[in-house]
Amino acid sequence: MTLTIPSAAAGCVAPPSELKVLRERGQREVFCGLTGIIWLHRKVQDAFFLVVGSRTCAHLLQSAAGVMVFAEPRFGTAIIEERDLAGMVDCNEELDRVVDRLLTRRPDIKMLFLVGSCPSEVIKLDLSRAARRLSARHAPAVRILNYSGSGIETTFTEGEDACLAALVPELPAEAPSAMPALMIVGALPDVVEDQFVRLFDAMGLPPVRLLPARRSADLPPVGPGTRFLLAQPFLGETARALEDRGATRLDALFPFGAEGTTNWLHAAAAAFGVDEMTFRRVVAPGRERAKRAIEHSREKLAGKSIFFLPDSQLEVPLARFLATELGMVPLEVGTPYLHRRHLAQELALLPQATTISEGQDVDRQLDRVRAARPDLTVCGLGLANPLESEGLTTKWAIELVFSPIHGFDQAGDLAELFARPLRRRDVLRV
Repeated sequence: MTLTIPSAAAGCVAPPSELKVLRERGQREVFCGLTGIIWLHRKVQDAFFLVVGSRTCAHLLQSAAGVMVFAEPRFGTAIIEERDLAGMVDCNEELDRVVDRLLTRRPDIKMLFLVGSCPSEVIKLDLSRAARRLSARHAPAVRILNYSGSGIETTFTEGEDACLAALVPELPAEAPSAMPALMIVGALPDVVEDQFVRLFDAMGLPPVRLLPARRSADLPPVGPGTRFLLAQPFLGETARALEDRGATRLDALFPFGAEGTTNWLHAAAAAFGVDEMTFRRVVAPGRERAKRAIEHSREKLAGKSIFFLPDSQLEVPLARFLATELGMVPLEVGTPYLHRRHLAQELALLPQATTISEGQDVDRQLDRVRAARPDLTVCGLGLANPLESEGLTTKWAIELVFSPIHGFDQAGDLAELFARPLRRRDVLRV
């Protein structure tokens, strides 16, 4: 086993429980959960993500990250060699050796994630036991955890969910006399996170807790007094783990666009007793900026049809944003997994004629795309070029994950991400 570190509108009539959903179970076309490392390693500044996998895993991370040759990223791959697969060496001893060498070389690492992959899971390498063994060896200097980034049964954003869910048992217990506190759950760009924290501070809320924290020593306490807002719709396991520790999820739209962000902020304000006048005074400037920024794309998007192929689990809230704030017509909204409880408010705001599909069957969904001929199709990288060759305009779904799109000050950029392919199409037709 060797270590490689990359070189540098109208609402639905049916309530969510009665919503008719087209379930697809067939061939899938998505990235694996290892991809989440690309944004997570930038967020937790003293953590390191060690993938236990194959050379293919290493190549995926290298190409997806696109890191500079002089950078020293906070992720790498412990490559499973032929000797490991053939049982000629003890994989656990090899992994211990790699981890020891890594931590000697990088004393700045305070938290190490052992990330399972398809190859490590196929050979039944027990990384949870390895994490406990290595934690005992390197404590208290380094905390070592594990989670699965395998793409066998998941989509790529579930890598973040698995990572944060693995962190929840490590969170300190809330003090019995602690006042209620708000936690924002989900990895956000620092600039977006800071914007939200400033808004909550202006409303008079107690200091906001963050999961994941930027430093491993700053893990937020959790308990019955914790109220949390999900910043991402794909954090089902993390939400369940927090609720198991007594925390309460605040139900809200996700913070995309002027309306979604206002609703998300209001859920916290109401939970902490902020009066309406104070809330409106605090959010009004950002809300108005967002509305003005969105208007620049409305002319290009209003009345245009859009088809979401399942990719990131962002599809439902993004379709709601496009329908209610930009006047687009979502024909079908496909998502890898539909968490009805977390998306109840989002689903209720989609136009009645929208088809909701859960799961993936690539051939059947492509047939529906070709029959519908939408103005814009949101899909994975592997499907975009073939659809473009057939005269369809596409948007890369993964760009929506890697771009800052949450909050008031990013609402115009979010709208522009959908308007840009249509502008490109119009220029090429001239």
